[in-house]
Amino acid sequence: MEWRASVEIAAPPRVVWQVLADVETWPEWTPSVRSIVRVDPGPLHVGQRLRIAQPRFPVTTWRLTELTEERSCVWQAGGPGARVTARHEIEPARSGTLAKLSLEQHGALGLLVGALTARVTRRYLELETRGLKARCER
Repeated sequence: MEWRASVEIAAPPRVVWQVLADVETWPEWTPSVRSIVRVDPGPLHVGQRLRIAQPRFPVTTWRLTELTEERSCVWQAGGPGARVTARHEIEPARSGTLAKLSLEQHGALGLLVGALTARVTRRYLELETRGLKARCER
């Protein structure tokens, strides 16, 4: 099960990446995130873990599994029976930057959770794309 959202942002990719990479500030620009704490300190790096609190969901530890500087990052959470993959991708666009966000649920339990939370997940992706756009364009 997968959900996607994208938005064109009137800012250069470098600016959009800086906002995405500054993970602790996400709660300032999206109401879909209450807090983010780096479990592993330092700049973004593969293997780094974040503890993320979101409304209507339990606090979850996410691990960075893929990173292409100033281009994309992939985070995963979960365990046996349920795994969630979140992707944040940016690319140059005529108006500045195209940002693409997606969330995938894997595994039998993950598919069940995905079905039960689909409405909230779609809403959160929309909040995140709108918030990212507003933050980068100000």
